Parts: sequence; C-alpha cells; structure tokens
Amino acid sequence: MLVAAAVCPCPPLLVPEVAAGAAPELDSARAACTDALGVLAASRPDRLVVVGPADSAGPEVYPPGARGSFRGFGVDVAVSLGAVDGEEEERGADLPYGLAVGAWLLTRTGWADAPVDALGVGEGLPAERCAAVGREVAARAGRTALLVLGDASACRTLKAPGYLDERAAPFDAAVGRALGAADLAALAALDVALSRELKVSGRAPWQVLAGAAEDTDLTGALLYEDAPYGVGYLVATWS
Repeated sequence: MLVAAAVCPCPPLLVPEVAAGAAPELDSARAACTDALGVLAASRPDRLVVVGPADSAGPEVYPPGARGSFRGFGVDVAVSLGAVDGEEEERGADLPYGLAVGAWLLTRTGWADAPVDALGVGEGLPAERCAAVGREVAARAGRTALLVLGDASACRTLKAPGYLDERAAPFDAAVGRALGAADLAALAALDVALSRELKVSGRAPWQVLAGAAEDTDLTGALLYEDAPYGVGYLVATWS
C-alpha cells in the first residue's frame, strides 16, 4: 500500500560539487527536497522505492546497494542506494543519473527509515504501462513510500537545453497543479509525444506515481516550482 510520496527534480546540478560556483542558486530547491523527504520519513514506511528516469524504457530494477557516481560530470562523488555490503555491491547495476541524484538526496538527509530499492523508467514507456508498474509497486506487502524523480520541460527560455518552446510554461504549470492536488487523472493524461518534444524527464515517473496512488486517499502539496536554467523543477509531497 502506498502511504506517501515525494516528488523531486533530478538535475545533477543539485549536487553542490557538480554545480561548483553556481551551487547556491539551487539552495531553495535542495531545501524543498529535504522537506519532502521528511514527509516520507514521517509516514513510517516499511520500504522506499525510488522511481526515476532511465535511458531505456524499462522498467529496470536496481536493488539495495546499487551504486552510481557523478564522475561523468567531472567530480569524484559516488552514491549508493542504502547500506552496501559486499554482495550488494557486486550485483548492483550502475544507477542512471536521475536515480543517482535520488541516492544523493537520501544520503544527504541521512535516510535510515526503511530499505531502499529503485526503478528506472524511460521516456519510451507508454502511459498505460507506467500505471501498471505503479500498481505493481503499491500492491506489494507492507507500507510503501515513493521518491519520484524527474524534471519538467527543458524549453522554458532561449538558453534552455531545448531552446524556447511556448508550450513549455503551460505544460509545467499543469503538472505543478496536478502534483499539488494529487490529481491522478491529470498525470495519467500527460501526452507522451509532447513530453518528449519538451524534453520532460519526469513524465514516466509521475505516471508510475499516479498508478501507485490508485485506491488511496492521499493529499498533495506543492513545495517548490521554478525554472532555473530554463528547466522546470517541481517539488511536491503526497501524504
């Protein structure tokens, strides 16, 4: 049963070592993520599942102890999903960057409230399959919490990674409303093709969340909404 969820952005720039001199620019986003993880801890879950973007459609499962790093961004920062023993380190696959950011957020806040595993879902995963994956996660025994990672559009300004697209701001605003209201139907209806055109990495993870939250009575709260660097970042909690 799903008892709580936190939605966070996952740009590697959240990691101060990656952002370097620009690190203070995302301090408010980091603070909102910390608050969101506090809501997860307060729900006293039996397990935490981190859901985030991946290169392949997936879903791809990453067990406790799976490792990732930010060496590809020029810094020697390594992370792992929860406590690592020798066996877990051997079998753990490399985390894609979005899930690595999630592992970094958990380490930063000292997460020790429940075992952690992860799912990677890519932009090619259809909406219906995302919902089914979410239902499968929520159907497991015990109290489940989700940390859902993904960015909104990357087309908010001329200097954005995807250049300026006038559809981006309305899209992000609609997603913000849906996350703040825990509106499952609105998230399930997000257009796959439009999300791809706007370079939205969060579409599939958000639709997994919507599937997991079916048959629950969770209340949403939007904690942060901004578009630094022309990319939409959203932080929300469902509890």
